[in-house]
Amino acid sequence: MSSSFFRRLHTRKSRGGIERVTPILNVSNLQDSFAWFEKLGWQKSWDWGDPPDFGGVCSGEFEIYLCENGQGKEAWIMIAVEDVEAVHQRCLAHGLEITWPPTDMPWNMREMHVRHPDGHVLRIGEGTS
Repeated sequence: MSSSFFRRLHTRKSRGGIERVTPILNVSNLQDSFAWFEKLGWQKSWDWGDPPDFGGVCSGEFEIYLCENGQGKEAWIMIAVEDVEAVHQRCLAHGLEITWPPTDMPWNMREMHVRHPDGHVLRIGEGTS
């Protein structure tokens, strides 16, 4: 698969009326997860509840929901970026658990894996051709 595949995937219009798809991650501590995603360069966008047990983080137009102690187990999420090396350096600087360093893959992507404290894996990559 080429990087153009991923660009087409993210620019395609839905024929079924779908406006967006948002992953929901089960987390053990909402506030700690907000802090973890901030180290990755994402920002807290909102929270809900008293005390808050549901919320979201965003990077540009992209959002991930976080649900404290509910809605599933570990998940893998693929995030396409412009510069995987910059993300890798940011993760190193903030002490995040990198389980796979940036590696050229046979499907024309350079990818890395970083693990959230609750076991979720973010597969982060950029096209190489």
